[in-house]
Formats: sequence, C-alpha cells, structure tokens
Amino acid sequence: MPDAPFRPFETHLDRDRTAAILRDALSGAEDGELFLERRRSETLVFDDGRVRTASYDASEGFGLRAVRGEVAGYAHATELSEAALRRASETARLAVGQGGGVIAPPPPGTNRTLYTDHDPIAGAAFPVKIETLREIDAFARDLDPRVVQVTAMISASLQEVAILRPEGGLVTDVRPMTRVNVSVIVEEDGRRESGTAGGGGRIALDGLLEPQDWQDKAREALRIALVNLSAEPAPAGVMDIVLGPGWPGILLHEAVGHGLEGDFNRKGSSAFAGLMGQQVAAKGVTVLDDGTMPDRRGSITVDDEGTPSGRNVLIEDGVLVGYMQDRQNARLMGVEPTGNGRRESYAHIPMPRMTNTYMTGGTADPTDIVADLKDGIWAVGFGGGQVDITNGKFVFSCTEAYRVQNGKVGAPVKGATLIGDGATALQQIRALGNDMALDPGMGSCGKQGQWVPVGVGQPTVMIGGLTVGGAAA
Repeated sequence: MPDAPFRPFETHLDRDRTAAILRDALSGAEDGELFLERRRSETLVFDDGRVRTASYDASEGFGLRAVRGEVAGYAHATELSEAALRRASETARLAVGQGGGVIAPPPPGTNRTLYTDHDPIAGAAFPVKIETLREIDAFARDLDPRVVQVTAMISASLQEVAILRPEGGLVTDVRPMTRVNVSVIVEEDGRRESGTAGGGGRIALDGLLEPQDWQDKAREALRIALVNLSAEPAPAGVMDIVLGPGWPGILLHEAVGHGLEGDFNRKGSSAFAGLMGQQVAAKGVTVLDDGTMPDRRGSITVDDEGTPSGRNVLIEDGVLVGYMQDRQNARLMGVEPTGNGRRESYAHIPMPRMTNTYMTGGTADPTDIVADLKDGIWAVGFGGGQVDITNGKFVFSCTEAYRVQNGKVGAPVKGATLIGDGATALQQIRALGNDMALDPGMGSCGKQGQWVPVGVGQPTVMIGGLTVGGAAA
C-alpha cells in the first residue's frame, strides 16, 4: 500500500488574530513564539508468540513562550482555541512584564526538506503489520534451537508542527518516524542471554517491512545473544579500550555532546565552559552535530523555534570551536543560533539539544587499531549509561565486548562497564579508524525530563587509560 499524504497543518484559529494575541503576550519580551503541534503514533509489539501491545495515540496542543533575558514564561494547552490562547498569553506575560522589550529578528527561512511528509502509519495496512510481526517471530525461532523467546516491535509516528512568530511569520514541518526492533533470548545449559537489533529513521515504513531488512535485524539480534552466551566475566582495572564504529558513538554523545550544549556553558556548569578555542581533544579529533542529514532519526528541517537545522562543527582537530545553541542562549552568549532548539512536545519549553552527533573518521585501518591493543577491551556494543554534565564523568555498560591481549581478540566478556570522564577521554584518543559509521537509527536522548530522537556515529577509536569495571580483577 503506498504512503498516504498528510494534509497541511489546519486549525480553526484565525492567523491574524492569533498573531495579535502573540504580540500582546510578547509586549515586554525579547523573543518568543507560538508552537502548535499535532502528533499521531502507533506501536505494535509481538512478544512470546502473541500480540502484547497494539496502541494508537493522537494528541494536539500549543505552547506559548515569552522570553526576556534569562527568564522565560511558558504556557501550554491541549485546546486549540482563541480563548485558550488568551489565557496562555496572560500567563506567559507575567514572567516578562510589560513594555521595554525589543523582539529579536526572526529565524532565516529555508526551502529545504530533509524527509518525506507522507504518513508512515498508513504505509502498510494493520493486518500486514501483524503478519510481519508473526513472520519475524517464526523466522527468529527457526534460526537456532536455543532461541526461547522473541520480541518484535513496529512503530511509526507523524509529528506536524507550526511555529508562529510575533511578526507574523509561519514555519511548518511534517516529521515522520519509523522503527523496527527485534530482541531474542537464547538458553543453553540453564544460562540465558539476550540480544537486540533494530533501527529506522524519518523514512517510510514499507522498506522496514521488507523481509531482507527485518531478517538482517533478527540475525544480528541472535548473533549478539550467542556471543553473550559464551562470554566470560570481564576483567577490571585501568586499560586501553577500542570502541567499534557506529552505535558506540553513544558514549561520545553522552560524555561529550551534552557538555557542548549552550545552556550548560552559559551557566558555567559544563566541563567545557570557558574553553572555546582551546585544545580539548587529541589532534585529529573532529566532532560535529549535523541536523541536515536526509532521512536520519536525529535530523530536523527546522528546529522547534523555526531555525533551520545546521551542520555545526563543535571540535575541529582537537580544538573547541562551537557550542550547540537555541535562540535564547545564543542571544545571551552573543552568538548565532545553530538550529538546536528542540522540545519533546508542545507541553515543553525548547532548549539546546543534539541532533546527529558524530566524530569524523581518520586514516587508520580498524584491524590495525585492534592489533595495536596490547591489553584491553574491544567494545562494539553499548547499553545504558550515566553522565555527570558538570565534570563529564561517565559510566557505560557494554552489551558486546571482547578481551584483547597482545593484539589478539580473545573471548567475549560480560559485565564490562567503562568508567571515565569525557574531557580526559578526548585527550586520550590514540587512533581513529577510516570506517566512520552512523548508528542504525534507534537513539533517544533525555535532558531535564524531555526526550527527543537523536543520531550518533564514530569510527573505530582507541582510547587510552579508561577504567573497566568488571566481574573479575
């Protein structure tokens, strides 16, 4: 079934009267906007041989923001009516007062589109999705007799936004999102291990429902589970680490990326505050945040303030050259917005957030990088982690890792955690592979209770002197 086009954003609000209400709300402000959102999402989960979840959600609402200096007044509602707008206007105006504000110039316009505006939920009929989940379950179980449980998920959503500025400018964006995940549990001699694979992006759903796509995901989930089934307890101590390409960039995202967001640096709470123009990473290390990549999970045509997304260099050849900015922090820091003002929904205020954050590749052969590892861990898969933004200290758990001694890859290890701090880890990068890759499209980032989709990436990287917390000394 072909995708069905989604109609342009429509409400019963009169644009001129709405703009007048917004201008009244911002009479004492320096910036602000009206953010309108309509969102629909569908999630289907097939678990242990049956449909466990079949959910469909629809929501709409608006958020009205008035900004003056470091203060922001924000009000939101699910009712798209003039009366609700007037109540929100009165609430937001309380934070900024009356008169004296000079509204900042509007964001520049763009005719660029980075993804389809078709509805991915309508990309396949409901029975087709259910049958695909059944086929995934059967296929994964047939791959290996040790498979005892399979969980498959299909999700699709469409977010439609409109951003009205006080001068009357209107910016709209239609943002699709799709994802297919497969998880398996294997058992042998009473021991159980799991593996997960998945991905997607701002793309149509039908491609993800092709057998070749989900069969590859099922095979990868099984491979990871079987690797962990034979894993030995991880060693513990300070050692060199080689990180694989692609998804391990989540460590870069958390340990370094958050510290390069403008609000943390303006407030001086980031480990990178005050270091602009200084060497913060090893020579050759370049880190970017790029929201302009077509069809990627973290990409946005415009951010949630209406600023076109950008390809922003954060670290260049080891030198800190930029932060990610929304409009408020950029104005307070005397720089330009970078298209990183993002929010989870109409009920949330925007703030500087990452899009697709990655480290560019080097010239080294990945095989040679691993061969140069004398005594350490080769980590190619990551799970959850924790980071302290103020000092960059992180703890990450590995979902797939191997012991390496004298350049020889040994047995897989289980229970390995990587401990360090982002600033030191950047300085201790000793080799960059020529295999830079992006993740398959499964990242979500949390900040101050807000979650947004993101992308990560990196080449094979060797980092010296990280602490490995393991099961054996």
